[in-house]
Amino acid sequence: MQKDSVVQTLLVATILCIVCSVLVSGAAVVLKSRQDVNKQLDIKKNLLLASGLIQSGSLSQEEIEKAYEQIKAEVVDLETGDVVEGVNPESFDQRKARKDNSRNKVIAPEKDLAGMKTRARKSIVYKVMEGETAKMLILPIHGKGLWSTLYGFIALSSDTKVIKGIGFYEHGETPGLGGEIDNPLWKAKWKGKHAFDDDFDVRIGVVKGSVAASDNESMYKIDGLSGATITSNGVTGLVRYWLGEDGFGPYLQKFRQAETEN
Repeated sequence: MQKDSVVQTLLVATILCIVCSVLVSGAAVVLKSRQDVNKQLDIKKNLLLASGLIQSGSLSQEEIEKAYEQIKAEVVDLETGDVVEGVNPESFDQRKARKDNSRNKVIAPEKDLAGMKTRARKSIVYKVMEGETAKMLILPIHGKGLWSTLYGFIALSSDTKVIKGIGFYEHGETPGLGGEIDNPLWKAKWKGKHAFDDDFDVRIGVVKGSVAASDNESMYKIDGLSGATITSNGVTGLVRYWLGEDGFGPYLQKFRQAETEN
């Protein structure tokens, strides 16, 4: 066989492909456990940032784990608001559940404020504990912006009315426009705003332009993102959806009732 023959060239290429495939597959298997650890660590870091429990995203793993010790995670049934026993929050994958027809729900178009079409039937919720008392709730939220699905967390006070913080850790919005949802100055505008009115109807929303200090309903309004109306509307829609009756509404109602009884 000639050294430069077509057959020999194809043989060498085939062997190289097989060797590379084996190496890549082996690396994926070996690194999977580490990737899973990093994924969980990233979730912990981002919910801690959104709630204001940590101020820097460059903390070590030990510092993040230490701050996370005050968090109690639970999986809840969004339809009933009940905690689901026997499901490990760290292994529950809400994104996969959303794509699984046996574990998701088709959202009625008139209720789909977040533009998702489907959602998982269950979700994780996070309580910031002080002894046996929950002093804050952190809820995962997601929905459509202009170019992408926005994934983040919103933190609420123990009475669920006041927003303690918000943050989006994954999106593909335009830098300098919709991407300003990452801007710490804009995120800071959410802190102290009221998510609900006295009747627990969802009122919070992002407006066009700036909120006037003289506005009697300024407590429910967030300054809009300049040049990013669709992203701003998307944030309003997803926050209202997840805090509403088709999202965490049943859970929040039962949480308030339990807090009142205690």
